[in-house]
Amino acid sequence: MAGKVKDELLYDHNHDGIDRRGFLKCMAWAGTGAFCVIRGGVLRSYSMSRLAEMDPKEMTGELGFAQISDSHMGFNKAANPDVAATLKAAVDKINGLAVTPEFLLHTGDISHLSKPEEFDAVDQILKGAKPQDVFYVPGEHDVLNDDGKQFLERYGKGAKGAGWYSFDKKGVHFVGLVNVMNLKAGGLGTLGHDQLEWLEDDVKHLKHSTPIVVFAHIPLWSVYPEWGWGTEDSAQALSYLKKFGSVTVLNGHIHQTMQKVEGNVTFHTAASTAFPQPAPGKADSPGPMKVPAEQLKSVLGITDVNSVRGQQALGVVDSTLE
Repeated sequence: MAGKVKDELLYDHNHDGIDRRGFLKCMAWAGTGAFCVIRGGVLRSYSMSRLAEMDPKEMTGELGFAQISDSHMGFNKAANPDVAATLKAAVDKINGLAVTPEFLLHTGDISHLSKPEEFDAVDQILKGAKPQDVFYVPGEHDVLNDDGKQFLERYGKGAKGAGWYSFDKKGVHFVGLVNVMNLKAGGLGTLGHDQLEWLEDDVKHLKHSTPIVVFAHIPLWSVYPEWGWGTEDSAQALSYLKKFGSVTVLNGHIHQTMQKVEGNVTFHTAASTAFPQPAPGKADSPGPMKVPAEQLKSVLGITDVNSVRGQQALGVVDSTLE
């Protein structure tokens, strides 16, 4: 997609919280965000600072779920010597949401070194979350040494190929993709012919009005290809989704929240529950970034996603673990 992407920086031009063009207007950075709902065909956005004052009924749609990512269980370096504690803090945050999510999406790097005890620790912690259904896709750290065999045995029963699958919830079609096998030069993700062929077939029977949520580990847009923050063949995957009015793509991998809108697609990357990484191009290379201990939870977080029937895009809200 490099060179073909037109970024839309989204603003409320009338300063009244209403998007008269019908698209979600949220720009999220480092754990901030906006909550967006449609009432009477009008989209209204609310700042995170107002959420505590709002009636939960006002924030409720037909479907709500939470995304967590990059728990990196087993990591114990200076950037975060206790990733289990911050994952537990993420669960506490989810359990404290005004509306309980129906399920969780985990967008990969569950573990740090693909060790059984790392997967076991995450499973045990997530048992404490109110939503008991968790849907996973692997990160590159989850498929070390065994080409993802252990991941598939634990989380991919019934999945196709290296772990891709789809499911439906309350009129929303979810597609879990795997782009961490056979990484390209520099670490770029790739989907591959078989998965792309499956995706084309998976969505071709759906109505154009069906909201689509795609989730994978590495971003499906070119965040920063120099660091491998993108997926080589994502343009082909997205071409199969052009007919749909609302497509939301959720990713992890870069350990920070970034969002953009391109046509009918809203792209959103999630913060890690383990450690931050530098902003694109702001360091010699990607990797764990140490911040003062008292600031750590302010750069880690979760994502809450809300769907309201008739809305062009899903409401996506990031919140930190502070």
